[in-house]
Amino acid sequence: MGVSEKEPTVIATAATPDSCSESVLPFTETGRSSSDELDIQDNYIPDGGLLAWRQVVAGHLGSAVSSGLPATFGVFQLYYTSTFALPAAQISWIGSVQVFCLNCACVVGGRLTDAGFAREAILAGSTLVVIGLVLTSIAKQYWEVLLAQGLCTGLGLGLIWMPSMAVVSSYFKRRRALALALATAGTGTGSMAFPATVQYLMPYIGLLLKPRFAKPKTRGPIIEVGAFKELTFLYFTIGTFLFYWALYFGFFYMNTFAMTLPFNAFTTTSTVSLLLITNGAGTVSRVLTGYLADDHLGPLNAYILAVGAFALVLFTWIAVNSALAMYLWAAAFGFTNGAAQGAFVGALASLTSDPRKIGTRFGMVCGVLAFASLAGPPTAGAILGVSGGWYGWAQIWAGAVEILAMIVLGTAKWWMEEGIRVLVDAFM
Repeated sequence: MGVSEKEPTVIATAATPDSCSESVLPFTETGRSSSDELDIQDNYIPDGGLLAWRQVVAGHLGSAVSSGLPATFGVFQLYYTSTFALPAAQISWIGSVQVFCLNCACVVGGRLTDAGFAREAILAGSTLVVIGLVLTSIAKQYWEVLLAQGLCTGLGLGLIWMPSMAVVSSYFKRRRALALALATAGTGTGSMAFPATVQYLMPYIGLLLKPRFAKPKTRGPIIEVGAFKELTFLYFTIGTFLFYWALYFGFFYMNTFAMTLPFNAFTTTSTVSLLLITNGAGTVSRVLTGYLADDHLGPLNAYILAVGAFALVLFTWIAVNSALAMYLWAAAFGFTNGAAQGAFVGALASLTSDPRKIGTRFGMVCGVLAFASLAGPPTAGAILGVSGGWYGWAQIWAGAVEILAMIVLGTAKWWMEEGIRVLVDAFM
């Protein structure tokens, strides 16, 4: 964007914590900034440019690790089940704890991002992930893997993911949904790389940034309780809780389900291809959903439709009885859940008018859905245990939960409409 010699020049920098108060200040030729110029700069969003798109690339890599690794747990589930000779429902607690800790850490990571410490949060998260994976590689017992891969790695993944997404969101407005979709598409990148790597290496070696904001909110509560008084935000949070409650059932149990198909349709090694197909399809749908959300549907509408499509796919899982059907279902599962997860971030960002609160609100929602992710796979495992190993009831449960999630998210959209708010105000 061209700037004349007489106009104030806008400078966007990624400052260190010591210079938080000096980041992104507008300067005149004399080097002075007025309060009016500062107010304008506080609301300035680049919405493009090299610096902004670099944040998308960084966010993509962050998602590849933070979301791609949990999505790979199906491979670990199969390996741990045979190694520890424990029920699948018990093994699933490792992945559930990891996702739970990931989302809990998002609460802290979001607040740190709003306070101007995104880079430090990501550095701490990366350190925890490395430590957790190294400890997992030398673990000998179930509880050791639970603490290392579940607790330590999960906390680190959350400190990576939340700041990455909040920073990307702060650089875009009109193209925000697309930018966030491209960033979250890293989940597919990581989910395709990790399963193949783990499956290949395990038999041989075993298991051996700063945000753009001008004035960071260095003070403030880690949880904005008042946000839940906004009915749209409240229903959105409840709907997302339900969505994530049933989400990881497919990821965790897809491989073990494939092993139950007749005629020995799959082997331990060949089940990895299911995760590759799932996550590859999800990468495409995340980008497509971001484009549709920005230019045609709107972020929340795209999220609702994607959750509804995901629910239908879960119901069709009941009919899968062959290798071909399993491959087709894996592609549909990956496409629809990738679309829903990609739309989730953009929809949440669209509900936050103050960009300085994005990190905190992201963290709040992730903190709530942490409990859904923790309870989901064990709930499915318990249903499997009661039904004698038949997957039908668990599949019906998952599909019904996603239908309910779509309805609650639709209620959030209903409350967003101006006419509804006017009607409510008239009777209050």
